[in-house]
Amino acid sequence: MTKEDKVLVIQELKDLLQDAKVVYVASLEGMNAAATSDFRRQAFKQNISLKVVKNTLLQKAMEQIEGVDYSEMFQTFKGNSALMISETANAPAKLIQNFRKKAEIPALKSAYLQETFYVGDENLATLVNIKSREEMIGEIIGLLQSPIRNVLSALQNKPETVEAKAEETAAPAAEETKVEETAAPEASADATDAPSAE
Repeated sequence: MTKEDKVLVIQELKDLLQDAKVVYVASLEGMNAAATSDFRRQAFKQNISLKVVKNTLLQKAMEQIEGVDYSEMFQTFKGNSALMISETANAPAKLIQNFRKKAEIPALKSAYLQETFYVGDENLATLVNIKSREEMIGEIIGLLQSPIRNVLSALQNKPETVEAKAEETAAPAAEETKVEETAAPEASADATDAPSAE
């Protein structure tokens, strides 16, 4: 690889890393061509950018990124490395885990997400269980909707209780009116009796 080629690769890696929030570095060492190809296909389906890289070039690209100090990951840059970039925090970890059902590879070398570094394959289970931004938003919306649903439910039930109360108060009033109406003829009968007594 010429010096110019290296410069181009470093620039390409910098472009990938520039605004990345989720960065994984995995080892694909020991995977045959068919398995590697399948892994790439699965990554593509899940919107994960995957690039097999030279460790020295990846390190140089990371050193030139402003705002994030990737140096904690550099110790893991040995052997074959694949850079994985995703929008979803746990997507690369889930992909690695699913692939591991068939074999012991790929292995997680290191990862950077949510402003935290994870170094070593033993962190894979932790990364799988990290909720994605979408999952967290969904949970928050669910929590916010719960009290709103209760209020709406109470409001929807309230008119029925108001109507029931209105009917309850209207019934005795109607009975009172009937009582007054029946009492009125008796009074008028008394009134007609009084003049005849004279």
